[in-house]
Amino acid sequence: MSSENKTMVEQHGKTIINQLAAIIRTSQIHDPSNVAVLQALEKLTEILNAVIAETDSIFLELVGDYFFINESRVKFSMENLMNFDHLAREFKKLKLGSVTFEGKVSKETLQDFVKAFISAAFSGEPFEDLSDAVYKIEGISVGAPRVQKQQVVSNQVDDIKRTVKKTYFNAVSFTKGVMGKIRNGEQVNIKKAKRVVQSMVDILMQEEELLMGMTAIKDYDDYTYHHSVNVSIVSIALGQRLGMTRQMLLELGLVALFHDAGKMQVPTEVLNKPAAFTEEEWKIVKRHPIWGVRAILRMKGFDYISVKAAIGAYEHHIRLDDSGYPKRTRPMKTDLYSRIISISDQYDGMTAARVYSRTPMTPEKALSLMMERAGTQLDPLLFKFFVNMVGVYPVGTAVMLNTRQMALVYGNNMMFPDKPRVMVITDSQGKKTNGMLLDLSEKGEDGKFKFSIMKTLDPAKYKINLAEYML
Repeated sequence: MSSENKTMVEQHGKTIINQLAAIIRTSQIHDPSNVAVLQALEKLTEILNAVIAETDSIFLELVGDYFFINESRVKFSMENLMNFDHLAREFKKLKLGSVTFEGKVSKETLQDFVKAFISAAFSGEPFEDLSDAVYKIEGISVGAPRVQKQQVVSNQVDDIKRTVKKTYFNAVSFTKGVMGKIRNGEQVNIKKAKRVVQSMVDILMQEEELLMGMTAIKDYDDYTYHHSVNVSIVSIALGQRLGMTRQMLLELGLVALFHDAGKMQVPTEVLNKPAAFTEEEWKIVKRHPIWGVRAILRMKGFDYISVKAAIGAYEHHIRLDDSGYPKRTRPMKTDLYSRIISISDQYDGMTAARVYSRTPMTPEKALSLMMERAGTQLDPLLFKFFVNMVGVYPVGTAVMLNTRQMALVYGNNMMFPDKPRVMVITDSQGKKTNGMLLDLSEKGEDGKFKFSIMKTLDPAKYKINLAEYML
């Protein structure tokens, strides 16, 4: 494919898939002759013909969970995730691998295709019936899934996973080095931190689920560094759900990365104390927000983001109702970034093992406790977005399925919040498995869900090492 054609596919690929998915969803509720459907068909016809005029044909293919147009992967964004997800499920339901559009497409031709698509879903042999119906439609053809291509995409996905892991651990390594310099009173260059956060923003905008999955890994020995990176990632993800621009996400990620910089000034014997703090030790710990401000303002490359980072470091323990610390002389609204970081900080802190608390809280219990704090300690609107983001069963939650298999949640489903994607780690007899992946939103021939979650489990009780599976 020429670079010009590839650019055109990249520009229109999202719209083609988004529009086709919307048409099929609407046609499943209303008749394909409905005015709304006809208007959408007209728009899709224009886009298809514009691309075909340059590329001769459009080969739309689903491989795994990814759509390709003319061999180029179409990357989705959060606003069209629901439509992408719906169309992928419909393709799988029909055992459909690809659709090819050739020559000039008409609105009537597309309407006939949609009718055949909808009708085939109720057939005992969906792909065969769809193929027979489409054979009579000029300029459109369908194909079954290609096994060989599946392996190629599987390799590509492995490459993406490696990139995500590398980005995450590079950020942890960088944070460890930076925090060490702060502890030793050395100067830190904030420009290098910007590059690290930029790489996390870039990855998260394309592979949010994979990078968010990395935050489920809690390293006891390097808690402070993993925590700083996790809070940064979760904050960026929440900012993206709120519709923030790329520049704002970069700022937010940087502010979050340095929110605990002041802890480097807390004496090590206090910070790593395996028992509860004394009143005097607690007074020392509560000074870390002020120490964080000082550390950030001493960094090289001081600019506007440095000021935002200093504000975040100072405010991340100040609650919505003005409780928390440091105590201020008069109540005032905390910064938006600080309110986002406060949520991310509490969630990651609760679900991680600490020196004084080797057994972390389950994601489910952490969300339940945070829900009680929404409206007093936490911003209720931001928390609502946060719950929608992490889902009913957050990544890393251990669950028991109705099949008596034990599994770990590794991905959420916006269409069915209680039907996440899971990784099976034991069979019904309790024997360890090779990590088979299941989509709990998958339905059987009877139209009912094949799997369901019976209850959540405590990973510590079953000695489940999340890192072993998430990595």
